[in-house]
Amino acid sequence: MAITDADFVAANERGEAKKAAFPAALTVKYDKRVARVVITLASGLQIAFLPRDVQGLEQAHPAELVDAVISASGLGVHFPQLDVDLDIPALLEGFLGSKRWMAAQIGRVGGQASSQAKAVAACENGKRGGRPKKVSGLLPVATRVSN
Repeated sequence: MAITDADFVAANERGEAKKAAFPAALTVKYDKRVARVVITLASGLQIAFLPRDVQGLEQAHPAELVDAVISASGLGVHFPQLDVDLDIPALLEGFLGSKRWMAAQIGRVGGQASSQAKAVAACENGKRGGRPKKVSGLLPVATRVSN
């Protein structure tokens, strides 16, 4: 796919608009003491997060996080040893990964929730032989709707 001059100009305009809307990162470091990546922005705001909460960094070792660098635009952070890039505007908007990845993380946490009702339901299900086995390879039966 060839990039036209119009595409190039439009991309530059979007980049400039993004740079105007979000503060640039000034520093990035991995703080071993609190086990968090800390990004300081030009606005004075600091973003600190656990690597396990960020897509691409969830299995990272501290030694792989110490050489992070800020992109030329100031709107990204690159972790060379992991070949992972983080978008600062996305971090500020509350997304530490793709929508699919975030949904999986939220679902995992929700699945760990316990309540009296959940405990009773699990006990009752256990009395009936436990969770039903998944049947694979079967297609749903089509039903005919008459008018």
